[in-house]
Amino acid sequence: MPGDDRFPPEVLAALTAAGWQPGRRDEQRGRDWALRVAGHVGPDGRQHTVVGPAIEAYAEFGGLYVEPDGPGEAVAPSTVHLDPLRAVHTVATLAVLADTLGVPVSPLGVEADGTGVLAIDARQRVFVLDHGGDWFIGRSVEQAVTVLVLGQRPHRLAEDGSW
Repeated sequence: MPGDDRFPPEVLAALTAAGWQPGRRDEQRGRDWALRVAGHVGPDGRQHTVVGPAIEAYAEFGGLYVEPDGPGEAVAPSTVHLDPLRAVHTVATLAVLADTLGVPVSPLGVEADGTGVLAIDARQRVFVLDHGGDWFIGRSVEQAVTVLVLGQRPHRLAEDGSW
């Protein structure tokens, strides 16, 4: 299958099945979602910070519901819904993550069953926060999707934000 060398074949197949293709971009969606995310006010009055890498991810991958096909390499693979509006309610949680990391963090989406929240920081790094802890899953959206879809082992965040 012709495609994008940023992804292993199995991940490319899952992305293609979800409607992604090389060159897919919707700049208007990226801007609109950034404004909606930034405009959401949490119960305590705080708002999300929207970082540049989040806007880029919204434009290229926004709206995709990516389902793995097959067993995981090290852990169960995860279905990914790349829609920050599904995680907009996480203002306080992501503020804590941002404080731990020392850089702003934005919502990116959810593990599709709702058990995990995906976040991206100002350095393009992607994290998932779930009932088991906070996890580093990639230095980019591409790497994070690969880790989740292939069921590769994530790295647990330490209290100081390292992994």
